[in-house]
Amino acid sequence: MFVKIVENDQEREYAYTIRKKVFVEEQHVPLEEEIDQYEEDSIHFVLYNDEELPVGAGRFRIIDGIGKVQRICVLPPARKTGAGAMVMNAIEQYAVSQDISQLKLDAQLHAIPFYSKLGYDIISEEFMDAGIAHKTMIKQIS
Repeated sequence: MFVKIVENDQEREYAYTIRKKVFVEEQHVPLEEEIDQYEEDSIHFVLYNDEELPVGAGRFRIIDGIGKVQRICVLPPARKTGAGAMVMNAIEQYAVSQDISQLKLDAQLHAIPFYSKLGYDIISEEFMDAGIAHKTMIKQIS
């Protein structure tokens, strides 16, 4: 498996397709909330499996000097394989290359143990986003 920063419309479409399958179809997030006004201002990442098929995605933005990690998702067949950690690692490496020292994300409650293992700490109370309970997490890098 490998992660690639999106460089063209086809790769961006791969990211959107994976996000739609996970967030819209599986989790019932409204499409207009999933694909939002920040797409053009974001760096998108796609995870490819060994057959070079897209199986995961993530999005990164810089807000007030802090890296915002968003839309991390992996298709069901690639889950529990380290795929999500690969996406997160690629985003973290990119953030370091941009001189970002702090990353922030809004984690769905079921994903908190995953992000905790990657060094993220909870910094908020529970809140709802797109009808799903979340907590904000943060990590210092480099």
